[in-house]
Amino acid sequence: MYRLQTLLPAVLDAGQISCTQALGSEVYVGCTNGSLLRYTFQAGQVFIPPSESYTLSSRQNLPSGKPIDELVLIPSLSRALILSDRQIHIYTIPSLDPLPNLKPIRNVEAFAVDHQQLLRPPPSPNDPPARLTPVDFCVIKRAAIALFSLSEERLVYFKASIPFQPGAQLARRIGHHLCVADTENYNVVDMQNAQMFPLLPVNQAGDAAPVKPFISVVSETEFLVLSWTGTSTIGIFVTGEGDPVRGTLTFPSHPLSVCLDYPNVTALLPDGSIEIHNVETQSIVQVIPPPQTGQLLGERVGVVASTGGYLVPSQEQLDKLRKKKVRLMVHPESVKPLD
Repeated sequence: MYRLQTLLPAVLDAGQISCTQALGSEVYVGCTNGSLLRYTFQAGQVFIPPSESYTLSSRQNLPSGKPIDELVLIPSLSRALILSDRQIHIYTIPSLDPLPNLKPIRNVEAFAVDHQQLLRPPPSPNDPPARLTPVDFCVIKRAAIALFSLSEERLVYFKASIPFQPGAQLARRIGHHLCVADTENYNVVDMQNAQMFPLLPVNQAGDAAPVKPFISVVSETEFLVLSWTGTSTIGIFVTGEGDPVRGTLTFPSHPLSVCLDYPNVTALLPDGSIEIHNVETQSIVQVIPPPQTGQLLGERVGVVASTGGYLVPSQEQLDKLRKKKVRLMVHPESVKPLD
């Protein structure tokens, strides 16, 4: 069962939160004014409320001052990719220092890091020094898909690119398979053979109303895409080749946000409620009702899955651990005089 808990009660002097990610004892927050914030878990602070367990450790301001649209952490390389104003900036984590002598990648409509490579754990301090394996990602520009490889020392751009039409909104990648949503359709791209074909419409209702696309990586061979039918939204599981698998998920309205925490899919609906569906059975396993006044700070605007996991303080543990005065009894016979 899932429960909601406030980690950060407020983000001061940074506009509104536009995206967030977490890893271990760090929470990274991107804001609408271009601020990039890092909050660190205060270990050993037993008797403070969970909402005060994370404190601001560092802050970066992007030069453009434009909203941060997407934030992707790469644990194995200790890097973060930041999308803002159609540019990708690369920072080190946890310090949030920009990589020296590295210009941002420009004219970006969407980008996708190989999801399987995002699952690589960070290097252990106990391991002997070794060369870290690069991480591959692709950048969808106006007319082509560009391929990049990021290592500790440098960013490599491959001259070969794959033609693509304008209007990319969202992309996710598994190996050489890429799923991209444009303004009308979900598309599957085989980057190995430079082939692309449309999968299904983002909006099946037949009207011109814009509908937000959602793509989640389910496994090393499977995507989940959401499509609005006019009366409900259906979630369809497809392979990297575009073949449908499993059954379908059904949502009563088009979600504001979706994330996958296998084996569950979590969807935030327009009324503020949160539905959790099981991938294996396609059934609803839990519904979290909309927030009541004073129940949760702020408005629910999104749900996010953090691939590497992060620390969450326990309110239940705090409720059980309370300071208590204890009277100490001293037996006279146990006290020996000093020589």
